[in-house]
Amino acid sequence: MPAKRSHQGSSGGQRQARSRTARAELSFSVSHVERLLREGRYARRLGSSAPVFLAAVIQYLTATVLELAGNEARNCGRTRITPELVDMAVHNNALLSRFFESTTISQVAPPHD
Repeated sequence: MPAKRSHQGSSGGQRQARSRTARAELSFSVSHVERLLREGRYARRLGSSAPVFLAAVIQYLTATVLELAGNEARNCGRTRITPELVDMAVHNNALLSRFFESTTISQVAPPHD
């Protein structure tokens, strides 16, 4: 029997294509961020690493906000993250509060009695 070839490296073996999102080990789609950047026409030219970096920043901010909102939910004795808890989490954090100062997170109507 002939010896089996290893599929590692570029010599002879078929390599499985990996997305930019997978290569960057991100959850947020790099291709989607790139499409939004191009459609938004924020600049005439767009570097290849710009959508990767922006997807990573968005993922980091999302994870941070969700972690803080989860902490708020636990402190309030709740099991679900609601828009109000996200709002509280952002406003109780000095850096995020400044970053999101002109953003409305939720406009939830008060419950009817």
